[in-house]
Amino acid sequence: MTDFFRIAWLVMRKDLTIEVRSREILYTTLFFAMSCVLVFAFSFVKEGRALDDAAAGILWIAIAFSGTLALGRTFERERHAETLRALMMAPADRPAIYLGKLMGVLVLMAVVELIVVPLVGVMFQAPLLAHPFQLLALLATGTLGFAAVGTLFAAMLGRARSRDVLLPVLLYPITVPVIIAGVRGTAALFQAEVDEPMVRTWVAMLVFFDAVFVTLALWTFEPVMTE
Repeated sequence: MTDFFRIAWLVMRKDLTIEVRSREILYTTLFFAMSCVLVFAFSFVKEGRALDDAAAGILWIAIAFSGTLALGRTFERERHAETLRALMMAPADRPAIYLGKLMGVLVLMAVVELIVVPLVGVMFQAPLLAHPFQLLALLATGTLGFAAVGTLFAAMLGRARSRDVLLPVLLYPITVPVIIAGVRGTAALFQAEVDEPMVRTWVAMLVFFDAVFVTLALWTFEPVMTE
């Protein structure tokens, strides 16, 4: 078990070290997410007042779209350098490799969210600081569920010619429950009178999705990548 987490840590550290040196994926993903928020802000904010529940929807759209871009660019870089193939040939547990890749993607998405969430709060006048821990729980569980499926599919499609098209086609239908739960939970949290039982219900649902998706991804990563 110690070796398992050590391998996952080394894979994550490798990915983050490359990204810190290049900052290619971070800048691209962050620019794309901010562009999404700004474009929708001009559409859904009228006379300084945002439409009801617009902030929650736009926030999760930005997270989903930028996360898809980050996943695609991460594994595109792996494909060019043949890094993923080298990792699969190494005497290491395949689920540990998956976990390391997942943690690297989660760190990258978390950094993007640190900028995008306050931007949504400013542009849509969302009460981010009213219940910060519940908002953090929604973001953490929703991001984990989305990234767990995305990391598996992005790795699986690494050698496909139409990978840029296939990734969103496969990813979004599976992660729709996660995105819907994130949107509805965030919308309930941003209401004038917060519906805390509903927020807890959506968080619990996201935790369930996370457990299912991460377990299935750890279980299927090796056979999928061996094919």
